[in-house]
Amino acid sequence: MNIARLAVCGASALALAACATTGTVDQTATEGDGAVAAAETPVSATDESVAHDALFALFAEADERDLKLNPLSGLFRGDTRYADRLGDYFSDAYTEASRADAALNLQQLEAIDRAALSPTDQLAYDVFEFDQQRTLKGLEPELLAVTQVRPINHFSGLHTFYPSLASGEGGVTLATVEDHENNLARHAEYVAIIDRAIARFREGMDSGVLETRLTIGNVISQIDTQLSMEYHESPFWMPVDNFPDSFSAEEKKRLKFEYLDAVEAVYAAHMRLRDFLRDEYYGAARESVGLSQMKGGAALYQHLIEGSTTLPLTPDYLHDLGLSETARIKTGMEEIKEEVGFTGTLNEFFDYVRTDPQFKPKSREALTQAYYDIGHEVDERIGAYFSLVPKTPLVIKPYEEYREKFEAGGSYQDGAPDGSRPGTFYFNAYDLPSRLTTGIVTLYLHEGAPGHHFQISLARENEALPSFMRFGGNTAYIEGWALYAETLGYEMGFFEDPWNRYGTLQDEQLRAMRLVVDTGLHAKGWTREQAIAFMLENSGLTETEVIAEVERYIAIPGQALAYKVGALKIQALRAKAEQQLGAAFDIRDFHAQVLDSGALPLPVLEAKIDRWIAAGAGKG
Repeated sequence: MNIARLAVCGASALALAACATTGTVDQTATEGDGAVAAAETPVSATDESVAHDALFALFAEADERDLKLNPLSGLFRGDTRYADRLGDYFSDAYTEASRADAALNLQQLEAIDRAALSPTDQLAYDVFEFDQQRTLKGLEPELLAVTQVRPINHFSGLHTFYPSLASGEGGVTLATVEDHENNLARHAEYVAIIDRAIARFREGMDSGVLETRLTIGNVISQIDTQLSMEYHESPFWMPVDNFPDSFSAEEKKRLKFEYLDAVEAVYAAHMRLRDFLRDEYYGAARESVGLSQMKGGAALYQHLIEGSTTLPLTPDYLHDLGLSETARIKTGMEEIKEEVGFTGTLNEFFDYVRTDPQFKPKSREALTQAYYDIGHEVDERIGAYFSLVPKTPLVIKPYEEYREKFEAGGSYQDGAPDGSRPGTFYFNAYDLPSRLTTGIVTLYLHEGAPGHHFQISLARENEALPSFMRFGGNTAYIEGWALYAETLGYEMGFFEDPWNRYGTLQDEQLRAMRLVVDTGLHAKGWTREQAIAFMLENSGLTETEVIAEVERYIAIPGQALAYKVGALKIQALRAKAEQQLGAAFDIRDFHAQVLDSGALPLPVLEAKIDRWIAAGAGKG
């Protein structure tokens, strides 16, 4: 998302997901694992009320401590009490405070009688326990030894999004003098974070735990790009160019000089980071790209799998699942090739779509308009599938040119819970000849509506949820929902067009190949070149897209596995509900059940849907 990956998430060994109609996830655990069970003995209303109050008091206290530790979380939620801070990231004090906080939360949670809680509160109890256990796991010394000393790569780190944040156009409003003073104070903390990152890299050089030469080379290029801008062209200077008219001349003059000093300090910190990485670290960085080839990497990879999927799946299982899904989806693309009358091989068909001008955006403006048009069409059809829709508006725009080269094909930045800032669907217009129009419907459904925008906004708008459920989550649910949302394009009629269907199968194939390539790179010793060759052979993605994807998997191992695992779970739950409820099944109600409790760990989501089915739907 939009906050740097500043710590590695932990995980609990929870129940495995059920089978789905388009693929399987092995089911070996019992029904009770991770479930929200009813109390075995009757509970009085008074006991339930006391337990509820104790639980939510714990949530509120834990949330307040977390906001002090992680001020950026509050900033993106519209809470500006700690807006003059970024956080004490990469420091021992931050690590110890985070560990102590999670341990305290679990200790206090144990003191609450879970059986006395309502089913809804039990859901919150289980999610909170899962999150705190995962945090503690990620802070164990053996994991910190292989994560803390690799604080930055081209996908993970403040430097990848802080310039946008500092510009005033990246999720933080700069409307008052105090807003600008807070922005300047954050710059000072950013400089300190960059220097601490350099120190952590040095620790890794001493311990022999090193980031890859590939990712560090990309970071050097990113920093060079930022340093190549004159101060007045930089996003750090944009607030000066956009002072509100209400500011007095004296305020503008004072702030302008303070910004000049702050931007000079940021540039100097970037130069220190760039010079260190270029002149000292790059030569020592490892040439291998997989975690299994790094000291302590195999155990870290298993930990990351469990953290991203919320399930204890093995690399071998996920690799085989990916190979099976890749073959299935390839068959669907063969059928499209026959439908449109292409007489060559499937790979020749891929090449045709990659290179034919009819599938290339004509301009940035034309691509933008195409996304506007899709958004309008989705809005017209969405009511048939969703009774629960977000109040937060959605805007569509391309990435800024200073960062588009290293961004994915699209992404979503969440809006403010009070609606003061809309959600944003970003698409990538870099190297337009490498972009294909066949996939734009699917990308919008995933990143925009009803994908990330619906799921994230609905959670944030639901003030009945505790904050950690409104604003937290896990990748398997969040990305699994977005991938599931893509499949709704079939029911909405978008994929009757064979070229749109080609695009969605290519995107689904991407998620299947991720299972193969991520595990190949990090558990089976694959090289970057092997991964690229596999993806080009089995899909119509362009080489530019494939390289960006592979280098993403190298930079953030395990994250890409969650998409397919999460989508298969939601598809399985829908199939179960349709089968067991029959005529009582309502797709609008099912979607409301999936979306109205925030991003749940997959076993907890399954338990919730099972209760809803058992209640006859609409009553759970």
